[in-house]
Amino acid sequence: MNQKRTFGSILTVLGIVGIIIGALAFLGVGGIGLSKMNSVVPFIVGLIFFFAGINLVKATGDRA
Repeated sequence: MNQKRTFGSILTVLGIVGIIIGALAFLGVGGIGLSKMNSVVPFIVGLIFFFAGINLVKATGDRA
């Protein structure tokens, strides 16, 4: 596995975590302590990380 795919996988996982944290903060579950407006920030950052990671994994070709 090359470095681009590894970095893409890490970005994807961080994006999923950000999306989950943003959704839980928006719902007020888990004691995260963010208001509804402030919960949008981790959600959007999570979406950016998620789609950047997915595109990086898809765009990286395999070498034999």
